[in-house]
Amino acid sequence: MFFRLLRLILVLALVVSAPLSFEAVAQGVGQAPAGLVADQQKIIQGLTTKTDNFEKQIQQDGVDDGSLVDIRLQLEELSRQSLNSALAFRTRLGEINSRLEQLGPPPAAGQPAEPDIVSAEREGLTSEKAEINAVIAQAQTLSIRISGLIDQIGNMRSALFRNLLTKRYVLSDALSPQVFSDARDEFDNFYKAVSSWLSFAIKFKFQAILAATFVALGLALVLLVGGRRLFGRVFEADSTNEDPSYLSRLSVAFWSTLLPTLAVAAFLGSTIFFFNYYNVLRGDIGLFLNALATVIGVVFCVNRLTNAALEPRLPNWRLIPVETGPARWLVRLTTAMAVVISFNTFLSVVNDKMGSPLSLTIARSFVATIIVGVILILMAMLRPFKARDGSWRPWPAWLRYTSLGLGLFTIIAALLGYIGLALFVSLQVVVTGTALITAYIGFLSAQAIGEESAFANTSVGRWLSANSSYEDTALDQLGLVVSIAINVMIVLVFLPLILLMWGFQPGDIEAWAYKLATGINIGSVTISVTGILSGIVVFVIGYFLTRWFQGWLDGSVMARGKVDTGVRNSIRLAVGYAGVALAALVGISAAGIDLSSLALVAGALSLGIGFGLQNVVSNFVSGLILLAERPFKVGDWIVAGDVSGTVKKISVRATEIETFQRQSVILPNSNLINNAVGNWTHRNKLGRIDIKVGVAYGSDVKQVHAVLLDIARSHPLVLKNPEPFVLFSNFGAAALEFEIRVFLADVMNGNVVQNDVRFAVLERFDDQHIEIPSTPRAVVEARTHVAWPTDDDKIEADFAEQAEAKAQAEAEAKRQAKSGRKTRKPDPD
Repeated sequence: MFFRLLRLILVLALVVSAPLSFEAVAQGVGQAPAGLVADQQKIIQGLTTKTDNFEKQIQQDGVDDGSLVDIRLQLEELSRQSLNSALAFRTRLGEINSRLEQLGPPPAAGQPAEPDIVSAEREGLTSEKAEINAVIAQAQTLSIRISGLIDQIGNMRSALFRNLLTKRYVLSDALSPQVFSDARDEFDNFYKAVSSWLSFAIKFKFQAILAATFVALGLALVLLVGGRRLFGRVFEADSTNEDPSYLSRLSVAFWSTLLPTLAVAAFLGSTIFFFNYYNVLRGDIGLFLNALATVIGVVFCVNRLTNAALEPRLPNWRLIPVETGPARWLVRLTTAMAVVISFNTFLSVVNDKMGSPLSLTIARSFVATIIVGVILILMAMLRPFKARDGSWRPWPAWLRYTSLGLGLFTIIAALLGYIGLALFVSLQVVVTGTALITAYIGFLSAQAIGEESAFANTSVGRWLSANSSYEDTALDQLGLVVSIAINVMIVLVFLPLILLMWGFQPGDIEAWAYKLATGINIGSVTISVTGILSGIVVFVIGYFLTRWFQGWLDGSVMARGKVDTGVRNSIRLAVGYAGVALAALVGISAAGIDLSSLALVAGALSLGIGFGLQNVVSNFVSGLILLAERPFKVGDWIVAGDVSGTVKKISVRATEIETFQRQSVILPNSNLINNAVGNWTHRNKLGRIDIKVGVAYGSDVKQVHAVLLDIARSHPLVLKNPEPFVLFSNFGAAALEFEIRVFLADVMNGNVVQNDVRFAVLERFDDQHIEIPSTPRAVVEARTHVAWPTDDDKIEADFAEQAEAKAQAEAEAKRQAKSGRKTRKPDPD
């Protein structure tokens, strides 16, 4: 009774408390994410305020390209933040939609009413979904607005660049006498600013200046000396080498330009960095010093490049076969052009900071462009080549007319008042031309290093060959890797430089690099450099872990367990394939590639295999096994069934073999995997050939052995170790049989050696009176058979004929044996 009463009380308590609990849950459904909505609304409001400020700033700084680039970068960051705000609701929206599907639609009119708790929950979820959608709409609207501002900045920058090139200035004011007075006043102001800073720096910052200078100099020396020790011979031209290879000349020209330029750039850049770190520079002096460092770097690079390519002191090391006199003039003119353009850039910074009048800026740019145009015309008029008859020949027509056209275009544009266009062309001729020529020399060097057997002849290749176990094939493959690495390095170094020279800002390059690293969408595929690199790193780590596990399993586990060698090899290969496949799958996932698409491809392939692609897949897998295990390689001499020849090509489906009759035979890879294949040159080309020789009975076998051994040893292609030997192999039916067995360094020369040895055997046997017997042949006489009257007579006649033939054969054998015993031995002398 007591338990029944207790159970009744519990049931009543549950009935009373249930509505309250359901109501609390229903209220909590709408209140749980309220904080998330409020937080994201606050973030979006802050982003909207920043966007308003940037929109005002665009209107104010619309004439400054650098400021526009900075604003664009910040707007792109705001756009990413707004998208992140919208994505913050993804999980909650999924939960709401899933719950609404479970609740279903509200009952229609005339249907039974649903419980109040269900209606309250649906209303709360619907209200919450509406609030979230409103916030997402605000984020999307803000993102669209930011995209419009970014497009506006792009249009404004394009307009600024067009205005720079197409704006025409009046030259009358720029060429007036007032310009000289303005220039003198600006020089005085510049001198006062620099002298006052020097006085302050020497008095209060002298120790900081010394410390910064010496640290920067040390960094530059480390780079320069380290480069010299690392690259050695490719750093400077060797005057004792009268006939350097094309690769040597390219390498010296490229590295002797790049390394010293990097050392100078490191010195200048680190000096300015430490000056700023120790608060040595003022705002204006910092601008002047940066511009001066640019002038020094550009002039040094141009002078170094022209000297490295033309080598006025060493004609044998020139990349261009010009004469010594014109080479010196080309170096001078190119350096002078670089000095003019760089100094004009430095003066431009000074004019901007000093607030110079427009006439002075126009006059300065006008003079610089005219000088550059004249230098280009002088370079086009040079005659750098000397013909065999002693006459001087000009540049090729395309190069001469290009230089002449650029010079005339620059001068005419400046005279017509298009100073910006003329200055832009002059600057690109010097700076972009220098960068392109240096990069082109680097590409040629990389191409030369990647050629067959080229890397092994370099200093690094010779060092690796002497101090490592790399074979020629491995060094050749390493040369390809080095060639690719040099090409990538050149692109990474020179592409940003060229873009900066053509008016792009560092922010542009930063934005492109970020987009390239984070992902480029091509249709539904996203390509991410960082993802690809991550996948490669993961695969490499997995590959080496697999190799380590293979070695540990084979050497520490199976070796101690005395596992059969064949089983050990099979297990090791299976583990290797499985590990590499797993590493590849993990690497693909790390690269961000959707494996579901690969699953679809695998399903389609399996379906195709089921409908008749078994042989194709078998050949494909066999090709992969051949490429992985390398039982033979291109160039090997193999024997596969009735086919014998040299391997010309190994593909994933079939292998091409060229016979010695120059016939190309295409063998499916499955035949090479499932059947025995002989390889004469698997590990090396060392091989043995056997030459059979027969002598007549009655010959002195020891003399024959000595003669044959002497013939084998005297051939130049026969190895001394292993030694050749002669085998008395058999007592033949008509001769004493010997075999000459010799070893060759290259078994491909076997036919040549066999031919030479046989000729030598005939000559020596003839001199030593050693007889080589001929095989006796039975002579069959054609007879006319007559018709026999009875079968018995025919049988008797056949028996008599067979007996007569047997008697003749026995008589011939006795005659041969008798003649052999009468053969005289040659006299010793």
